[in-house]
Amino acid sequence: MNVEMIPEYDIAYIRKIGPYGLENIQTMEKLKSWATVNGLLKDESIILGIPLDNPETTKPEDCRYDACLIIAKDQMINHSDVKKGKLREGDYAVFEIEHTAEAVKQAWGEIFLELSIHGYTMDDTTPIMERYSNKMVENHKCEICVPIGSLCSG
Repeated sequence: MNVEMIPEYDIAYIRKIGPYGLENIQTMEKLKSWATVNGLLKDESIILGIPLDNPETTKPEDCRYDACLIIAKDQMINHSDVKKGKLREGDYAVFEIEHTAEAVKQAWGEIFLELSIHGYTMDDTTPIMERYSNKMVENHKCEICVPIGSLCSG
């Protein structure tokens, strides 16, 4: 686990509403296809997967998932399914993991204990993100970025 301050970014995103699962991957592929056609998917590109709702407290049909690409501030968006937004800056605990369904599932089961061991609490006003860079994906890795508040006292 590393702690990193992630700056504010402009993002292009496609939102899927419904149960988390295979359709998240399809949404991500749709975003990457749009970005490729528009010359925005480059070696240095950073893609984010952001589940916006907790499936334990939100009905599956209401869960929102954003597939995002960090873009330049002046980037124009010319597609009805692609929206422009901002990623808020903040401190994150960053976990590098294998990019497999099993490793992601295992990480989700362990990250909160790991935060607690290191004295951090999750900032539940900001969503957790999966972060993908081209280099990481080529090495079958990704990162889970958990927004954190200040160190726990006591």
